[in-house]
Amino acid sequence: MHHQRPVPVIIGVGDIKNSSRKLEDAVEPAQLMFQAISAAIDDTQLTALKSSKLKSSIDSINVVRTWTWPYPDLPNLLARKLDLDHFNALHKFYSDHGGDKPAKLLDLAARKISLGQSKVAVVTGGEALASLTACAKAKKLPPPGWTKPEEEVKTVFSPTGRNLGDNVGSIHNLGAPISVYPLYENALRAHRHQSIKENNNESAELYARFAQVASKNPYAWNYDTPAATEHFIGTPSQQNRMICFPYTLLMNAFNTVNLAAACILTSTQYAEELGIPKSQWIYLLGGAGTRDSDNFWDRPNYHTSPSISRSIDAAMKVSSLSKDQVDLFDIYSCFPIVPKLACAHLGFSITNPPKPITLLGGLTSFGGAGNNYSMHAITAMTRALRHGPSTTGLILANGGVLTYQHAVCLSSKPRADGKPYPDHNPLPLVLDDVPGPPVEAQAEGEAVIETYTVSFSRTGKPEQGHIVGRLKGNGHRFLANDGDEATLLQLCGVKEMIGRIGWVRSEFNGKRNLFYFTESGVKL
Repeated sequence: MHHQRPVPVIIGVGDIKNSSRKLEDAVEPAQLMFQAISAAIDDTQLTALKSSKLKSSIDSINVVRTWTWPYPDLPNLLARKLDLDHFNALHKFYSDHGGDKPAKLLDLAARKISLGQSKVAVVTGGEALASLTACAKAKKLPPPGWTKPEEEVKTVFSPTGRNLGDNVGSIHNLGAPISVYPLYENALRAHRHQSIKENNNESAELYARFAQVASKNPYAWNYDTPAATEHFIGTPSQQNRMICFPYTLLMNAFNTVNLAAACILTSTQYAEELGIPKSQWIYLLGGAGTRDSDNFWDRPNYHTSPSISRSIDAAMKVSSLSKDQVDLFDIYSCFPIVPKLACAHLGFSITNPPKPITLLGGLTSFGGAGNNYSMHAITAMTRALRHGPSTTGLILANGGVLTYQHAVCLSSKPRADGKPYPDHNPLPLVLDDVPGPPVEAQAEGEAVIETYTVSFSRTGKPEQGHIVGRLKGNGHRFLANDGDEATLLQLCGVKEMIGRIGWVRSEFNGKRNLFYFTESGVKL
């Protein structure tokens, strides 16, 4: 019998924003998360007595790994802050890094409730990088009163600062999100036969629309400030410098925020027993996630993301939904390419989609919130579905360098087919059925540009070209840097470089490959 399995619902959500960057207001992530959980408990609208019953029923604490601070045991710390005396019996989970984790943890928590392994689950995450950055500037590390860290904190975490290891990517200074996502943007542009100008205008229009959404969202970091215009976003300037071609600063995620969010899940049965009004319930229908190869140079191409397409499709399928039945989307948007790839897959217009594709306003204007951005999408979706008229939503959470994806579907109504919550993730952990071409670490000969980007200095000067190419002789892929100034300047031009022919050779020490547009450059 289907109907005997518990049906998971979200009963409370909370968002916390600490807008102050003053040192005396520096609140650590654990405290922001505790405040968000408390706000989510208040959101259930229960009386004091019932709310304390709800709180003491929490048996699962799931935390998205924070960038801000290396906690020795964050789930345990939160259990103590919540005064849960039974915390040894709790299910406690602290995720790995990755922007897919809020959706993944929500899916796992819902599954546990459906399987009768959990009664009340908390899913939370938070960042305080704005406060930490202010403290680091004032040479006040660790910030006064913060939990003693697991290891000494000397610098502020940034995804560009992490060690990329020793591989063909890092040898060519390629691997950080700011340089890999542009490889996809450029490849998708060429694939769609857009000009560089058309592509830039499209990204600027998309992000100007997102900025409008954020300016009206009270939890957004940029709330109440005038939204950046399309012209400002699309034009390089002192305030909006080029980071990696074709993206200006305002097309990159902004992570220096203090934001936390939490959501509380239980079964319809327990929600009823507590007396939570049905108008508060948001049903979890299903979720799915997978990942592409960790090495971006092993991917099949740079104009699609198999993991995005499959995660969206599988999440809708296990939720018994068609695309037309989803009213609202919140698609992760650390860079314009992620919503573009999702829209391309869904068959939506990028700048004028038939349905909302962000409730938050993107990681530039809403705020990056580390790995936790999509937790705010879950809370926003919950509120939007409670208030109607939309009944169903899908959240796509992305992490790594278009590496990890997880999608979840929520609704103000129970599943139409009466089936229980899916008891497993329908997708494999890693997609290995779409292999990329062979990669040559040391490449020589005539070659074609498959995709590329250029990194810029803080003063706006082009610093280095980064090329993903194919050898004409055997079709093998290679990575390279520009071999000379003339090549670098051409890579910054307004002409399409993808499909252009040049020459590649290994540097004299055999480490890097260098790419030239003139054969004479190779012979020097």
